[in-house]
Parts: sequence; structure tokens; C-alpha cells
Amino acid sequence: MVTVIDEYTRECLAIVVNRKMQSTYVMETLAELFVTKGTPVHIGSDNGPESCAKAVREWLRNLEVETLFIEPGSLWENGYCKSFNGRLRDELLNGEIFYTLQEAKILIEGWRREYNEIRPSAAWATDRLHLRPER
Repeated sequence: MVTVIDEYTRECLAIVVNRKMQSTYVMETLAELFVTKGTPVHIGSDNGPESCAKAVREWLRNLEVETLFIEPGSLWENGYCKSFNGRLRDELLNGEIFYTLQEAKILIEGWRREYNEIRPSAAWATDRLHLRPER
């Protein structure tokens, strides 16, 4: 999974779920978000292979979106996302067994919507992705 959290609003914009994460899934998801939310000034992320992939970096550079990566081992630089991912694990993943990829996608998307829409104060109180407001 790759979680996309807006740093400004603390909204979970997307959770990309797949058996194997490829940079194309990340780019497709970000492209959809850029169309609906606007292109950010910069995007921050950890140093996972899907976010550090050369194709992703080049694509973002072509869109004039700056990439910011946290230092390896510096989890506090990404504390909001780590907190969000912990909440996702505690509230959903630890209590479910997913028999199919489609089932996982549906249940995780339902949880994401609940997180944003039913209890927005909890979302605003914690987490982030590093999308900055539109230029």
C-alpha cells in the first residue's frame, strides 16, 4: 500500500493497494489527484522504491513538482504519515483477512472514506502526505 495524505488538510487523498507496488500505480494515482486537486509545489515521501523510482522522479520533474525525501532512519520527519499508517493498521488491517485483492481495495477504500468524511476532526488532528496547496 501507498498512502497519500495532504499535509495541509490532513485528508487521506488515496490509498493505493496492490500485490506488488509499481511506480506506474503511484504515477496514475498522483495524476488523478493532480487533475482533481491541482498540481502541488512539492511532494514529500519516504525512501520507498515506489516513490524513489527514476520514472516517478522524472515525471514529477517534468511537471515542475519538487520532490522531498525524508532522511533514512528519520521517522520523525514523516510522523504524520507514520501515525496515519499505524491507525490504519490498528483500526482495519489487524482485524481483517483479505481473501482477494478486490476485497482489500474495497474495505480499505471504505475505511479511507470513513476516516475523511465521518470523523474529519480525527483526520485533521494527525496525519499527512506531503502535498502542498496548489501554486
